[in-house]
Amino acid sequence: MSVPLFEVTDLHARVATDIEAEATPILKGLNLTIMPDEIHVIMGPNGSGKSTLANVLLGSPEYEVTQGTVKFNGDDITDWGPDVRGKAGIFLAFQHPMEVSGVSVLNFLRQALSARKGIDMSVLELRLSLMEWMDTLGMDKSFMERHLNEGFSGGERKRNEILQMAVLEPEMAILDETDSGLDIDALRIVGEGVQAIRKDRGGLGALAITHHERLLTFLQPNKVHVLIDGQIVHTGGMEIAEKIDSDGYESFR
Repeated sequence: MSVPLFEVTDLHARVATDIEAEATPILKGLNLTIMPDEIHVIMGPNGSGKSTLANVLLGSPEYEVTQGTVKFNGDDITDWGPDVRGKAGIFLAFQHPMEVSGVSVLNFLRQALSARKGIDMSVLELRLSLMEWMDTLGMDKSFMERHLNEGFSGGERKRNEILQMAVLEPEMAILDETDSGLDIDALRIVGEGVQAIRKDRGGLGALAITHHERLLTFLQPNKVHVLIDGQIVHTGGMEIAEKIDSDGYESFR
């Protein structure tokens, strides 16, 4: 039997600076197993713990794991920092990607690729790779010379995150509300971009965290989970999104 790519067991977490957090944990015993080449989706109402989960899985110091484990390829990474997780092959597409003034997309990715894989790729090699993926993602080639996310629309920022995922070649991708602020055309490009990356790199696992069922149409996930009050309360397939759309999250409480 193959080892799970990503395994979360009995995960409890709270805000690290919250002195009252003992009484108000955010994640309360979450369990999740993702095998290689699987796409999972987590849906839940506001305040259910979705973004907290994404940050905890990346190793954000803003949150403290008080119980449970996170494993990646069989290794316990619960105490690993975000830089170590990133180098190991875990990628987080942020809900609100930050601007980095003075650093072009091209140079940012060259530095990130060096840190991730120890590869000192030439500017020409990277430019050629970027051009191929920009075609796939419907991005203008001039983007690679622009400062990272500076002046980018919401859709452009999200597509830029998917571009980073394609170039950095992670084994596990966590997409934190990647569909936020996207129109249907941009959403299609992002969804198809994720699928193109999976086709190009067999074994890539993904966890998409979203409010909206429309993303599922393009991702075609293996499993859909409902997160309420810090716990996964139900797991199924695409039919879950339809039930949420018709009956709301109250039907899962």
